[in-house]
Amino acid sequence: MTITPTELTGAPAAEPGADERRRTPRAPGRIPLSIVLGVLMVYFLIPFWWLVVNSSKTASGLFGGESALWFSGDINYIGNLVDLFTYGGGIYARWLGNSALYAIVGGVGATALAVLAGYGFAKYRFFGRRASFAILLGAVMVPTTALVIPTFVLFAQMGWTNTIWAVIFPTLLNPFGVYLMHVYARDAVPDELLDAARVDGAGEFRTFFQVALPMLRPAIVTVLLLSVVASWNNYFLPLVMLSDNRLFPVTVGIGLWQSTASTYGAAGGQTLWSIIILGSLVSVIPLIIAFLTLQKYWRGGLSIGSLK
Repeated sequence: MTITPTELTGAPAAEPGADERRRTPRAPGRIPLSIVLGVLMVYFLIPFWWLVVNSSKTASGLFGGESALWFSGDINYIGNLVDLFTYGGGIYARWLGNSALYAIVGGVGATALAVLAGYGFAKYRFFGRRASFAILLGAVMVPTTALVIPTFVLFAQMGWTNTIWAVIFPTLLNPFGVYLMHVYARDAVPDELLDAARVDGAGEFRTFFQVALPMLRPAIVTVLLLSVVASWNNYFLPLVMLSDNRLFPVTVGIGLWQSTASTYGAAGGQTLWSIIILGSLVSVIPLIIAFLTLQKYWRGGLSIGSLK
């Protein structure tokens, strides 16, 4: 029988890997990086904190000279919330519904087209593929605001202006989403796996839906979230396309209230700034919920390029 030095001394056995952890010094570069990240976090959270604080104030609290980054003595969330959803006959709720419609339909449609186009560019060889992909990359560089006026002229000739389709159809085209799906599908879906499915007798549709699509889930969720956020925050396109305030999204509606408050200061005896700030806060909450709900799918344990 072999007696170890630990048994002779009676000392407890060291935990595996403990010596390595003691010998590994903490990287000195992490401290400055943590400081920079902390400063950036504070910088990005200050506007949201400002919304949370000032949406609780009345008009006198907003313009009474109190601190803009702390609550006043009179916290009026409930009163401002009631005013927000009753002002103008409850038009704010309709604007929220319009934004949800534009974001869901446009985001889901843009994601579906991006998945199909990106997968096609990544896994199929066809005539004009390189030229088409080059045009796609060029479209990524074009700002969307530059296309609003030509799109308006086109939709005006078709009689589609001042309709929901004038806002939904342009958002279905997402060149960056197609590029992102192309890059991810090229690396995440091995060609050998697709060939094996075809050898087993699976057709192209079955191969795509049962083999490739589950492996593309993290990229699909990413494109979906980006598309939904872009559609929800869209301002210039609906501002140009729509003239009926009942079709406005919440971004254009709050902008309308802001211009009214800046011009007249009060409407119907009620100052608008309190409900404008609270309306801006409420319009951000669905995006936060969407992000927190969808982020877990980014962690799908899918190994890029792995084969079973």
